[in-house]
Amino acid sequence: MDIIVGLESSNFWREKAGERGIGEENGVSDLSLLPECCISEIISLTSPTDACRAPSISSVFKSAADSDTVWEKFLPSDYTEILSRSVAPVVYSTKKELYFRLCDTPILLDAGNLSFMLHKWSGKKCYMIPARGLSIVWGDTPQYWRWTSLPESRFSEVAELLNVCWLDIGGKMQTQMLSPKTTYVVYLVFELAERNYGLRVSSKASLRFVGESQEEAGWLTNTVYLGLPERRRGLRRSAARQPNGWLPQRRVDGWMESQLGEFFNDHGVHVELEMHLNEIEHGHCKSGLIVKGIELRPIE
Repeated sequence: MDIIVGLESSNFWREKAGERGIGEENGVSDLSLLPECCISEIISLTSPTDACRAPSISSVFKSAADSDTVWEKFLPSDYTEILSRSVAPVVYSTKKELYFRLCDTPILLDAGNLSFMLHKWSGKKCYMIPARGLSIVWGDTPQYWRWTSLPESRFSEVAELLNVCWLDIGGKMQTQMLSPKTTYVVYLVFELAERNYGLRVSSKASLRFVGESQEEAGWLTNTVYLGLPERRRGLRRSAARQPNGWLPQRRVDGWMESQLGEFFNDHGVHVELEMHLNEIEHGHCKSGLIVKGIELRPIE
């Protein structure tokens, strides 16, 4: 039986029933004659979005669509290993409950040195590296950067820029930790202090891959802004992508983000992604940048 993604209407299931000779005159209702485990297996070969639509078809489909058979297929294959690294126990009674728990609330891993969650509609992995896990030039020099805590941050510390002329922030991630065959976008997640300056000029964002079986690849670069350029101040909202670079956007969690780059994850198990943001050309003093971390999430 060919599985086609899409549970938008019962016509899909009528067509499939006809192919199998299952009561075509009655359509979807005769699919109820199939064992629930078979229906669960069919739904598990679609997507989380489709599984959420399936209960509207019939009570049998609802029971099948809510089963652990379906939702375990939508969880990452290494989800038990990921949960074992969680700072706090992740409590759940069903795999569906676990799936949406990981979609709705990030969990801290590795003693709080990494954040993990799932993209709700695809089940792909999302990670955020906290400021403490990044390489920040002069980050441990109190006259330039201050480490503090904010109640709205999921991490215990954020880095607040006090005063530098040379801004340089970097991070690393093993690509094998990410979902394979997936396009990811890398974001710097930050906020601007009420008193800030020198952050409305363009910065350079760079990505590259380094692996055991390849020479160090060239940098993929973008122009980004941490604050709106002067001529755009006062606008309520601007599109993220502009001819002269990426503009910061407000996130649903209240923080800001600027896109550092985009890549397709089809690399091997021993490949490392390096990510950098720097502004060293304009020579302006800068202050008021509050860094939460760097996030890697699947493109929607």
